[in-house]
Amino acid sequence: MGRKILRFEFLLLLAVFTIATCGLVYELVAGTLASYLLGDSVKQFSFIIGVYLFSMGVGSYFAKFLKRHMLNTFVEIEILVGLVGGLSSVVLFLLFESVSYFQFILYFLVFVTGCLVGLEIPLLMNILKDRVAFRDLVSNVFTFDYIGALLASILFPLVLVPYLGVMRTSLFFGMVNISIAIVLCFLLENELRKPWVLKVKAITSFVLLLGVFIFSPAILEYSEGKLYGENIIYSHTTPYQRIVLTHNKSDYRLYLNNNLQFSSADEYRYHEALVHPAMSMARQAENILVMGGGDGLAVREILKYPSVKKVTLVDLDAGMTKLFETNTILTGFNHNALNNPKVTVRNSDAYIWAREAKEQYDVVVVDFPDPSNYSLGKLYSVNFYHTLQHLLKPDAIVVVQTTSPYFAPKSFWCINQTMKQIFPQVDAYHAYVPSFGEWGFTIASNNPATDFHTVHRKVDGLRFYNYDFGKLNYFSKDMVSKDIEVNRLDNQILVRYFDEEWGKL
Repeated sequence: MGRKILRFEFLLLLAVFTIATCGLVYELVAGTLASYLLGDSVKQFSFIIGVYLFSMGVGSYFAKFLKRHMLNTFVEIEILVGLVGGLSSVVLFLLFESVSYFQFILYFLVFVTGCLVGLEIPLLMNILKDRVAFRDLVSNVFTFDYIGALLASILFPLVLVPYLGVMRTSLFFGMVNISIAIVLCFLLENELRKPWVLKVKAITSFVLLLGVFIFSPAILEYSEGKLYGENIIYSHTTPYQRIVLTHNKSDYRLYLNNNLQFSSADEYRYHEALVHPAMSMARQAENILVMGGGDGLAVREILKYPSVKKVTLVDLDAGMTKLFETNTILTGFNHNALNNPKVTVRNSDAYIWAREAKEQYDVVVVDFPDPSNYSLGKLYSVNFYHTLQHLLKPDAIVVVQTTSPYFAPKSFWCINQTMKQIFPQVDAYHAYVPSFGEWGFTIASNNPATDFHTVHRKVDGLRFYNYDFGKLNYFSKDMVSKDIEVNRLDNQILVRYFDEEWGKL
């Protein structure tokens, strides 16, 4: 009898472990997909965690009303969690192109999943209360619950997303949920009411998820094809972002987390404007640092100068830089720049790398993504620019992409004003890029005597920039904004400006 009770308890505690692991995975999947489409990963994850915890509380409250056939109810809920959580990513991918529907369905699925998970723990404790000492019961249930959550949080970014992808991760854990239900149906058959009904439900649900798992690449291709409206020739999920490359006639476009990174038709305008003013103004241009720019397109422009002896590229995502080192289409765009012997690629967080770096540079090109969330906003802060200042030689030039002065003037001038807190000589300019519209840059130097209109070197063959800085230095009234605060780590005002301005479009 004691052995039977022990086996019963072990099986249900194994279910607790699975519930916690799978539940957190579904939550992380929802947050990841929300950040892909809606941006601002910090806000999306914060909202989803809040809704999920609240819904677990709702589920826990209603668990007290489930008093009959509790073990049957527990198994049925386990099947439902597997179906809802497992299929959630498929539903969300299919709704990617419709933001309004996406948000409603996103939070609805998070709420339903949270309610079901919230039902399970109190229900399980009621099932076990007459078989296990209360002290041991509470301790064991919460121990298995927390261990499962820890395992999910570690596996998700390190293993699941890189190797399975977001869609197949949720489907896989849906099958894990239902597998536990199947195990309970067979091993606790004598404890269940009409076990054959539960077996049919569980096995049918498992087969459904397995079928969707097998065809998930086709579903993903279909959903992203609807989203981008172009022929997708490459897609990959790294631990940091979703990379999609599309092709339409002669135009190739790269999207990161659903945001256009570049169009091959006009990227030269952006990268020539980003690189060549700084490279031409610096007194020396031998040792160059590029932060961000994992596509190697800025490095391509830098290598056009014969004086360059060394280029260090710092980009967080190894998946991104590897792609632009190996894909024949993309190496054609960057002229195989990342494989040039002068170039060293460092896959590291730029914020941390800059604090630890000792070397100084003649030119620094900062090509980070726009400050759409707090993790990116810190890279446009006073603190970061102070750290960056120590990497510059006395006459060095630093240039930063600073979003659009037309669509986001507050954001643009916020970055400019922030850099003025650190660098004694700062100026701004902009260029028209058809894929993006008017795009802005801020240029700075440690030397207050630096003249940004002085050209020390040129290269031939540029398609856009003609070394006349003054033509890019004029701002019309609709690109000027006043009363702008400085972006600091403790206020991250830039992220708020950016969200307000781009959220209107």
